[in-house]
Amino acid sequence: MRNVVLGFLGTQLDMGRKRRWKPTVSLVTHDGFPVDRLEILYDMRFQRLAGFVQEEVQQANPQTEVLLRNLDLSDPWDFQEVYGKLFDFARGYGFDEDRERYHVHLTTGTHVAQICWFLLTESRHIPARLIQTGPPGPEDEKAKYDVIDLDLSRYNALQQRFDLLSREYSDQLKGGIATSNPAYNALIDRIELVASNSAEPILLLGETGTGKTQLAERIHSLKLDRRRVKGRLVHVNCATLRGQDARATLFGQRRSFTGQAGTERSGLLREADGGVLFLDEVDELGPNEQSILLHAIESGRFYPLGSDSEVTSRFQVIAGANRDLRALTSEGLFRPDLLARLNMWSFRLPALRERREDIEANLRFELDRAEKELGNRVGFNTDARDRYLRFAADPGTPWPGNFRDFGGSIRRLCVLAPRGRITLAMVEDEIATLQADWRSAEADGDARLVREVLGGASADIDRFDLVQLAEVIRCCRSSASLSAAGRSLFAASRAKRATTNDADRLRKYLARFGLDWAAVSKTG
Repeated sequence: MRNVVLGFLGTQLDMGRKRRWKPTVSLVTHDGFPVDRLEILYDMRFQRLAGFVQEEVQQANPQTEVLLRNLDLSDPWDFQEVYGKLFDFARGYGFDEDRERYHVHLTTGTHVAQICWFLLTESRHIPARLIQTGPPGPEDEKAKYDVIDLDLSRYNALQQRFDLLSREYSDQLKGGIATSNPAYNALIDRIELVASNSAEPILLLGETGTGKTQLAERIHSLKLDRRRVKGRLVHVNCATLRGQDARATLFGQRRSFTGQAGTERSGLLREADGGVLFLDEVDELGPNEQSILLHAIESGRFYPLGSDSEVTSRFQVIAGANRDLRALTSEGLFRPDLLARLNMWSFRLPALRERREDIEANLRFELDRAEKELGNRVGFNTDARDRYLRFAADPGTPWPGNFRDFGGSIRRLCVLAPRGRITLAMVEDEIATLQADWRSAEADGDARLVREVLGGASADIDRFDLVQLAEVIRCCRSSASLSAAGRSLFAASRAKRATTNDADRLRKYLARFGLDWAAVSKTG
C-alpha cells in the first residue's frame, strides 16, 4: 500500500523564518513513515513558496512524489467557504483505497481548515487517517509525528464515555428507576435527545397520573446539566387560571392598574426568564389566555396588565395535557396555532397498565421514597409482596389513576406497617380498598355520562342498564361512525351470525332509550 499525504501549504511555518523546522518538509524525513506521494494544497498568492517547498521535499526525499494542487480561498477563516472547497475537492479526488492509504496533515492551515479536515475525515468523505507533526524537542534529533486513526479501538473508549453519559441522562429522566418496557425506554431516549439538542416546546400527553409533572422537572434538570437553560422551572397550573386574575398571574401587573399599594406583580412568564415554563394541564387554558400566551411564546414579549410598554422574557416551554388537543381544536376549544407551536415535539406517556413489566421496579422506588419520608425502613413479607405484585400486574387491574394510585397505595401500606413489615392481611385490605374506590368512581362516571346524554330521564334507568349504556356512549364517542361503533361493540357475537348489520343493531339499542347517533356521538 502506498502512503499518500494531503495537506495545506503552511504559509508561515513552511517559510521557516522563526525556526528551522518546516512541517510539510518534515513529513518525508521519518524512517518509520515513508511518504510515496505528497499533495500540497496552496493558494495562488503563495505559488512561489509552494514551488520552494516542493523542491525542498524532493531534496529531502527523492523517493516522494510531490504534487501541487491549487485551492484558492478568498477568506481561509470563513468556515462555509473552506468546508465547501474541501468537500468539493474530496468528491472529485477519486480515492483508491485498494492501492493507497491516505493521510491528512493537520499541522498546517488555519484552525478552520483543521476543523474541516477533521469533519470530512470523521464522516468518511475523505477515507483517511489524521497525521500531526511537531518540531524536535531539545534532546531530539528528528521532528515528531503522530498518526491518528479515527477507527482505532482506542478511540472507541471516547464513544463509550459518550454512550455512558447518554445512559446517565436517560436514567435521570426515568428518576433512577430501572424500567424494562421497551416502548417507554425508547420514548425516554428520544426525549433525552430532544431535551439536550432542541430549545423548541415539548408537549407531554397522557392520562392523569402518568408522571408528566415529574418528567417535566427531570427535563428541566437535564437542560440545566447540558447548559441549555440557566433559569429555574416555573410550574403553571392552567386549570386554575381564569379571568383577569389569570392574566395578572401569567403576564404580571402594574400597580397603576389597581391604584393600590402592594399589587405590583412580576408574573410567571417573567419569573421563567432564562429557564423553563411548564404549562401543566394546558388543555384547561381559556381562549383569551391562549391567544396572549401564543404571542409571548413566539416573540418573548408581552404587556403586563396596566402597562403601555412590552416586557421581554426568553424561556423554553414544556406543556402537559390529559385530553386530546386535536379533538379540542376541532371543537373550537383550543387554538390550532397554539397547538402547532406546542406540538413541535410531542410525546405520549404510557399508562401504568401498558407498563406492567415496570411495576416491580416502581415498587422498589416507592419503598425507597417512603423510607426517606418516614425516616424508617419498610419492607414486604414475602407472601405479601408476591400477592401485591400479582394484583398490580394482573391485566384485570385497571389502575385508573396510574402511578398516582400506585404510589398512594404503597405509601398507605408503609404508614400502616407495624414494625416496618407489610403483611399479607394488610395487602388484602389495601386491594379491597382500591377496588371499592375504583368501582365507586366508575359508577359515578357512568352516571354522569348517562345524565349528560339523557338529562332527567336517566333517573329511570336501572343500574344494570346504566353501566351498559355508559359503555356504549363511550364507544360511540371514540368511533368515526355508527357502523364503526357497531363493529367494535359486537365484535365477538358478529362472527357467529349468518348476516351482520352492526349499525342497525346499535341503532335499535339506542332507540330503546330514545337516542340516536347524533345524540350520543357528540362530546358534551
